[in-house]
Amino acid sequence: QVQLVESGGGVVQAGDSLRLSCAASGRTFSRFAMGWFRQAPGKDREFVADISWNGIGTYYSDSVKGRFTISRDNAKKTLYLQMNSLKPEDTAIYYCAADKRPYGVGSPLQREYDYWGQGTQVTVSS
Repeated sequence: QVQLVESGGGVVQAGDSLRLSCAASGRTFSRFAMGWFRQAPGKDREFVADISWNGIGTYYSDSVKGRFTISRDNAKKTLYLQMNSLKPEDTAIYYCAADKRPYGVGSPLQREYDYWGQGTQVTVSS
């Protein structure tokens, strides 16, 4: 079993920054790639970013590339998402997820993740 707990969401204005955190417990965090996804009101959940098990490889959706940065601290068993230049269209519930495969590079596909956090709300006002 893996427990993932997101934090750091909030209400901000357009152009502001936020840093989300995802604390992991249960499974050896350092062996698994991780991902961030989000779900806006009335929309399907979508991929945001992923990071390989060792933190070397990262991948972003086009909508956040250049504004968001995914990172991890394996010693602290924590995943991060630094979000800069936030836009109203970034408003969503943000979820972290753990890849089901050890030593993976991550994936934009939700089916590749077997554990999910409960989500943290990010609201960006214009």
